[in-house]
Amino acid sequence: MLSSPRSPVVRAVARLQQRTARSETGLFLLEGPQALRDAIAAGAAIDQIFYTEAAAQKHPELIDAVEVQHIECSEEALARMADTRNPQGFVATARQFPQRLESVLAGATRIAILHEIRDPGNLGTIIRLADAAGFDAVVVTEDSVDVYNPKVVRATTGSLFHVPHAVGVSTLEAVTAAKQLGMRVLAADVAGDALQPSEPALESGHAWLFGNEARGLDAATLALADRALAVPIFGRAESLNLATAAAVCLYASAFAARP
Repeated sequence: MLSSPRSPVVRAVARLQQRTARSETGLFLLEGPQALRDAIAAGAAIDQIFYTEAAAQKHPELIDAVEVQHIECSEEALARMADTRNPQGFVATARQFPQRLESVLAGATRIAILHEIRDPGNLGTIIRLADAAGFDAVVVTEDSVDVYNPKVVRATTGSLFHVPHAVGVSTLEAVTAAKQLGMRVLAADVAGDALQPSEPALESGHAWLFGNEARGLDAATLALADRALAVPIFGRAESLNLATAAAVCLYASAFAARP
């Protein structure tokens, strides 16, 4: 049993809250019984599972669900490992599983390309939205927040395990690859044409390109797109935040794909 928050094992797991440690080890954190349950259901490569006695009694099915090392911890030790204030008695480490750009694009007809997304909540929410809207893949370009940041993982609410994703590629590389497969690249930008309920551009293969929360898409990146589209605002609101605008765009694609 791990009782001390200062244990080398506890400190090693806690380091996974940092991007450098995740890059060095290829691991990331799962926190809480639902995240662990989602990972197991998706066949993720669980490395270790840490739990408290109370959590084991409440969720005994998670203790025997996979044949990996299970380590009982004190409440204090588990709290030190977790990024959240209340991990509900479970913390696990798992192997990262990004795919190559060519792999996530193979056979895809609708994808989202995320350019320099810095807010973990936004990134996780857009991955969740892409999953809900039935998108084939998400490409998270370089200079974006790490997909395996604990806050991103939580914000996906399990969708990280459902949506194929590529990471660390340049926006130019992602856009070029999408165009080579015959996709139109549609930039979500406030200066674009108003997105219409029956947008013809959404009826065939396409990639939405979303930009940074504060700056949007710079001129050079915007020029890579075939067309810019804006979510129209009919009331007096100044603007929409990134995740809300992405929800409208992704669901417009979903509706266009259905008879």
